[in-house]
Amino acid sequence: MLRSCVARLRVLGAPPARRPGPVWRLFSSEKVIRKDYGLPNPSWSKDLRLLFDQFMKKCEDGSWKRLPSYRQNPTQILKDFQTRFVDPSFTKEEQMSKAQQFSRSFEEGLGFEYVMFYNKVEKRTVCLFQAGLHLQGVPGYVHGGAIATIVDITTGMCALAEGIAMTANLNIDYKKPIPLCSVVVVNCQISKTEGRKLFVSCSIQSVDEKTLHTEATALFIKLDPDKRLT
Repeated sequence: MLRSCVARLRVLGAPPARRPGPVWRLFSSEKVIRKDYGLPNPSWSKDLRLLFDQFMKKCEDGSWKRLPSYRQNPTQILKDFQTRFVDPSFTKEEQMSKAQQFSRSFEEGLGFEYVMFYNKVEKRTVCLFQAGLHLQGVPGYVHGGAIATIVDITTGMCALAEGIAMTANLNIDYKKPIPLCSVVVVNCQISKTEGRKLFVSCSIQSVDEKTLHTEATALFIKLDPDKRLT
């Protein structure tokens, strides 16, 4: 019976069956749904979920906005940035297509678990941060480099609200170590602007606001689209 069906298809001019590989390529142009890592996942602690819910409530009146977070930059944004600021001789499209955000390259719960909220009127960004087991420095505590990373990311998001900018200077005072897997609140605000210079202040506190873990200041420079970075 199968042979007769194949024969009929040939008579009708139907194309021969294709292997799974070519069929898969037919769908390669479909829009890819990117995962937003600024949303709760099973690794989030009770404290992180509670703070997330509290800030989502603040978003209801429009004063605050949750900032989505992805593992990779959207293709168009990446191309626009490269066209405007990066020397083409230093970019390789194939490599860049595989690049990932450093803070989102860990498996869930092992690295940087965080979500950010932005208040436009106050020029303020708040990051709710939970450090995973792979961010350990001194046993039981978060590595200083990981703390610097979350400070840089949060102050950077605060600066980006004013335009495309990059870190020029970052000064950090480590007050008290942050326990591994605990939740802290990173609070950043633009304190001053001078031309293309953006000055941002930052503090990291415990959830109950009783412990000041870190203080920092950052200087960001808004990029000039007429000048390359290299």
